[in-house]
Amino acid sequence: MRCQKCGCRDDKVIDSRQSRDGSSIRRRRVCLQCAFRYTTYEEIERTDLRVVKRDRTHEVFERRQLAESIATACEKRPINLVMLEQTVDDIVHELETGEREISTVAIGDKVLEKLRELDEVAYLRYASVHRRFEDVERFIDEIRALHQRIKPDARQPELFNEPANNGRV
Repeated sequence: MRCQKCGCRDDKVIDSRQSRDGSSIRRRRVCLQCAFRYTTYEEIERTDLRVVKRDRTHEVFERRQLAESIATACEKRPINLVMLEQTVDDIVHELETGEREISTVAIGDKVLEKLRELDEVAYLRYASVHRRFEDVERFIDEIRALHQRIKPDARQPELFNEPANNGRV
């Protein structure tokens, strides 16, 4: 670091703290030549994450796009904004700690993994687009597969095995 006042390269760190959001480190420094104090910030240099689309084209990953697609799947569901943002944060963190390029299929699979834990209906909505369901049978198959992965709620009748009203219409 060069001192802003005299240009000297000799300095000493006198205080070091994390920033409020935890994404950078704030360092207070003092120039050993002129005693001028100044602040520097240190953060991880992020390389742009690239997305490989199904047609093999590449584009820069956009968090906003991911958040919008998840919000669409969760529309009119009992999911608050904090839960939605936390889900997006978790997915983005997992993506950033991996490869520099990731396919849309892999991103979609991570989203499905998170939505399965968050809300079954949102999961099915997202799965129908991500997996390109073309008929009702695919929905039914996915519901059955989802049902096998989770514990059924004793208060909820099974969707395809029992009549919902014990035979009453």
